[in-house]
Amino acid sequence: MKNGSENNLIRFTKISKSKQGLFANFKAKGIKGGTAFTASITVDLAAAEVDPGDSLEKIIEECARMAERDIKKSDLQFEGLTSI
Repeated sequence: MKNGSENNLIRFTKISKSKQGLFANFKAKGIKGGTAFTASITVDLAAAEVDPGDSLEKIIEECARMAERDIKKSDLQFEGLTSI
């Protein structure tokens, strides 16, 4: 873990089922440079190429790997702000 001012954590919460399929749900929480944030992350098990019959550890690991890769590549922007 980093120092007390930068402690970022992503935690697995549950597997959920909907009409669209099965999803692994994660909760992200952290503080960085005076900004506190929380976020929900949902990963489609089919997109992560895991089978619902696989062990829970494998499902969590593969979905977390996919979420980490995709979140790092994302370029988030504030809605409504054109320039700062």
